[in-house]
Amino acid sequence: MHLDDLNLIRSLDTQDMLSHINALPDQLAAAWKLGLELPLPELPPVKHVVIAGMGGSAIGGDLAQAYAHLKSRIPLTVWRDYGLPGWQDALVICSSHSGNTEETLSAFDQAVEYGLPVLAICTGGKLAEKARQAGAALWTFEDDFQPRAAVGYSFGLLMAALTRLGLFDREETGQQIANAVAAMKAQQADLLPEVPAPNNPAKRLAGQMVNRWVTIFASGFLAPVARRWKTQINENAKALATFEILPEADHNTLQGALYPEDNANHSLAFFITSKHNHTRNQMREEYTRKTFMLEAISTDFYRVSGRSPMEDMWTAIHMGDYLTYYLAIAYQVDPTPVPMLVNLKNYLANPEEK
Repeated sequence: MHLDDLNLIRSLDTQDMLSHINALPDQLAAAWKLGLELPLPELPPVKHVVIAGMGGSAIGGDLAQAYAHLKSRIPLTVWRDYGLPGWQDALVICSSHSGNTEETLSAFDQAVEYGLPVLAICTGGKLAEKARQAGAALWTFEDDFQPRAAVGYSFGLLMAALTRLGLFDREETGQQIANAVAAMKAQQADLLPEVPAPNNPAKRLAGQMVNRWVTIFASGFLAPVARRWKTQINENAKALATFEILPEADHNTLQGALYPEDNANHSLAFFITSKHNHTRNQMREEYTRKTFMLEAISTDFYRVSGRSPMEDMWTAIHMGDYLTYYLAIAYQVDPTPVPMLVNLKNYLANPEEK
């Protein structure tokens, strides 16, 4: 697979995705700091938060939601669709990297129509224009790369906003983010391209995934990390993958290990685990993995070892970014471009021409 061939890596990575993966810890730290400094108008007491976004922008919402399940009594919903649900008593945060995501723009329009308080987070685009016209709160940040590479911004800015709105303790959350940044940097030393495959866990795990349909399993606060790995496999490596969440997967997916009979030759069930998750889910992870193994389906796992769920989430995300980057190299594709997604956006923008 030539994952140690640095010349091959440089030739394939024409837009330098690697530099953005390398910079993720600093991006997260900078986003948290920026979010504590940006102007935030006084808003009504928050009873419910809806985060509207898609793709890489929505992942930050998923991670914030997972943290909120552990630390906040205020419900937080991630909305991936047009418009909004019919709730009339929620703060709506519209997150769009480009500011031009049509589903998120639709959600913004619906929030304004409902008369709901809105915070728009973007780099500019139509969302920024709409927010200014509506007099809504607007946070912008500078980034001109792929939305999936800005997950530090989509999470860090959200967490700062939610903390300032009273969902989280500022000192505790800030310390946990700082600890996560430090843990990512410590882990990073073993994941860089210069580290040969026998000593590089991201390269080794990428090798396990080549030419297999990968299903990522996780539970609890790691559920959005499973989604993140799946989408990074799709966009970086241009490969199909799915994700499953425990314990729900043990009420249906577990039984699907029998057919098609040749499924075992092309599948990999991969588990992201943590000591911080519910003990019953840890038991389920182990049992489910062994069951797949007995049915001759290949399995593997990555056990994060942070001191807190926040550290586990972010070290696992960073591992997944490196892993899927090396999977792209194994397939000999450029990890950055997503031409099929661009083609779809062009189609939706000009359907009469098709």
